[in-house]
Amino acid sequence: MSQPPGFIDPKHPKHVCLLKKALYGLKQAPRAWFDRFSLYLLHLGFKCSKADSSLFILQCKRGTILLLLYVDDIIITGSSDELITDILTSLAKEFSMKDLGSLQFFLGTEVQYFKGGIHRSQRKYAAELLKKTDMALAKSVSTPLAQKYGLQLSTGNLVDASSYRSIVGSLQYLTLTRPDLSHAVNLPVKRILIYVKGTSHCGLRLLARSPFKLYGFSDADWGGCTTTRRSTTGYSIYLGANCVSWASKKQHTVSRSSAEAEYRALASITAEITWIAYILRDIGVYLKLAPTLFCDKISALYMTVNPILHARTKHVEMVYHFVREKVARGQLVTHFVRSKDQLADIHTKALTKQEFAKFRSKLGVCVPPPH
Repeated sequence: MSQPPGFIDPKHPKHVCLLKKALYGLKQAPRAWFDRFSLYLLHLGFKCSKADSSLFILQCKRGTILLLLYVDDIIITGSSDELITDILTSLAKEFSMKDLGSLQFFLGTEVQYFKGGIHRSQRKYAAELLKKTDMALAKSVSTPLAQKYGLQLSTGNLVDASSYRSIVGSLQYLTLTRPDLSHAVNLPVKRILIYVKGTSHCGLRLLARSPFKLYGFSDADWGGCTTTRRSTTGYSIYLGANCVSWASKKQHTVSRSSAEAEYRALASITAEITWIAYILRDIGVYLKLAPTLFCDKISALYMTVNPILHARTKHVEMVYHFVREKVARGQLVTHFVRSKDQLADIHTKALTKQEFAKFRSKLGVCVPPPH
């Protein structure tokens, strides 16, 4: 640490302070705390997940414990209540911490329990955002995007850039429990805020029991950006009936065909679904069947299984061809899905009220079920 103003040693002005203990607020404090805490967890028998460094796993004869660490916030769960109690007792002896009981709030996310699962929402966070933007009394709308929306380069007086970035950042954080906002969140924000006003009580439903299979839906909006002509990748990944991962993001380069855009989207979801499989493997859960990817572009599916088409895809970066390798090894299965059943459409384009409501329910976004 640099010498603080007013306490600089005149004989050694260029010297720095050697800290014997990490101080809260310093840049190196989180790293020092993580090293200290993780070393103690390893001492207790935990192993750090290879796929996620913030996840620690303890597997023994008494059961399995999962501990998720985010700075100084901790979630712990497991198969044995007695083992969880013993771990919490050991942590309390080593560190100054407080057990808050069953999970209710975590990083702005509210957790509600119902028979058969949990419901995650950010109702309080959404209410504060609407109040901050003076949209608390706005009349709600059914969809976050109008069907015929368009973005163009602005001329004349612009809005306050700092305020706009703050609102967009807040909306992006809201997508932690609102996958129905993932596509609209980087587009005109006023209508999105009005939509949030009418659906602030909605959140993500997670069921405790459903068929154990991993699958995903992938889609791309070819050349959707009128300014750069880059395509938009959108996907939803499900573990059973639960949507566990989703994304809507602009592709890095311009695609020369719709098949190429869809193939790049398949590459993105393949990387994400592979990471989820690694997480499951780390906690001792193995898939009986290979993950399945659904796509509504037949030509893109042919590119994943037919090496003869390689001549047509030489311009596609080699990094994207690991999809074909996964399929050839049997680690991934690709299937065609009709466009009207393509659940990833909600992440790439504006939909009608009926289509949006249908796909939103498929994502598991709903009001809290009765207790």
